[in-house]
Amino acid sequence: MNWQQLISNKRLGQEHRHAERHDDRSEFKRDYDRLIFSAPFRRMQNKTQVFPLPGSVFVHNRLTHSLEVASVGLSLGNDVAHAIMKSRPELADTLFPQIGTIVSAACLAHDMGNPPFGHSGEKAIQTFFTEGNGLSLKDKVSPEFWTDITHFEGNANAFRLLTHRFKGRRDGGFVMTYSTLASIVKYPFASTLAEKGHGKFGFFSSESGIFNKIADEMGIIRKSADGHPLEYARHPLVYLVEAADDICYEIMDIEDAHKLKIVSFEETERLFLDFFDEKAQNHIRQRIIDEGITDDNEKVVYMRACVIGALERACANAFVCHEQEILEGSLKGGLIDNMDERLAKAYKRCADLSKRKIYKSKPVLDVELSGFRIMATLMEAMTDAAANPDRFYSRQLISRVSSQYDIDSPDLETRLMAVIDYISGMTDVYALDIYQKINGISLPIV
Repeated sequence: MNWQQLISNKRLGQEHRHAERHDDRSEFKRDYDRLIFSAPFRRMQNKTQVFPLPGSVFVHNRLTHSLEVASVGLSLGNDVAHAIMKSRPELADTLFPQIGTIVSAACLAHDMGNPPFGHSGEKAIQTFFTEGNGLSLKDKVSPEFWTDITHFEGNANAFRLLTHRFKGRRDGGFVMTYSTLASIVKYPFASTLAEKGHGKFGFFSSESGIFNKIADEMGIIRKSADGHPLEYARHPLVYLVEAADDICYEIMDIEDAHKLKIVSFEETERLFLDFFDEKAQNHIRQRIIDEGITDDNEKVVYMRACVIGALERACANAFVCHEQEILEGSLKGGLIDNMDERLAKAYKRCADLSKRKIYKSKPVLDVELSGFRIMATLMEAMTDAAANPDRFYSRQLISRVSSQYDIDSPDLETRLMAVIDYISGMTDVYALDIYQKINGISLPIV
């Protein structure tokens, strides 16, 4: 793969249109602005990241997480561009110097397809079709569609959200650049490969043609032969988006856990200082003293900033060192796996603690249990309505669905996908509200 082909400002759906411009923003900055001012992006402020949505103690939601990931992604892209152009100055006259903006925009979008209640929401959608009443629909849809919905994946849903022509939307949607779209596809293969052991996948069968078009246009290496499930190498910038996400969620989850007193200050301090050698540790401790920081939460904030800075530099360095393997599509693992050994070990200690203490903590489990039940109930009611649209109660439910979702289509698969689009786009609060209403738990107050 080559950089000049990989960085494309061609827009999906406007390939042959010359748009009039009234300012000096780059096409990739336009992507960023379209995302940050969009309704799906704003809705992430009411979607669970890990912990319950804020009470008296503020913790991260999907929106604050995505903004932080975008900030780290911008630094990663800019540092990588600067380093690579030192050895290849000819790239300075191309679109390559703008990769920081591309990565930052992709970081904003990377979680937009996640349903309410985090991973339990994903699981509720999957298991409704594999273990619930949705199983009865298996013989009524195509094998490809069945594989998509039984492996429902927030990553694939983000790509659909940005590329699908929903009804009543200007120009059919976001009309993003090819490079931004390719940079969010962390798993560039079809759901049939997820079924064969890959676990996750990057696009639904309904959007496979779009990804195929984008990837071939940019010269992304295709790994599958004709007639086999679609599979590509990653666009190189995916590694930077993934690294920004990995850095933020792992380190910020520990900061949140400390605020919620799930992890002690001593344990948090030990985890964060382990990223540094003894000299750097002493420097950090002395800076905390010199700055007059006495509050434990503020000490954690300072140490967290140091850790994120160290990880960002290490991941940028790993990208530059492994650039050739990345362009050949042969790099194993992500940038976190290929950085300095001391940092990689410290990161793994954080990940191990998160699995042991944070993701199995009572607040997290309570959200997952409640969220799973709410999502399963919504899937049950709305899917039954879509499958049996002539029933009275079905019509009542269907009339609540926004007109952008094609739930009145004569095609069953289209109606079922409209249900998934509708439910996955809900906020936690809205999903709870609809759950209570259809169960007769609450009535609207006029």
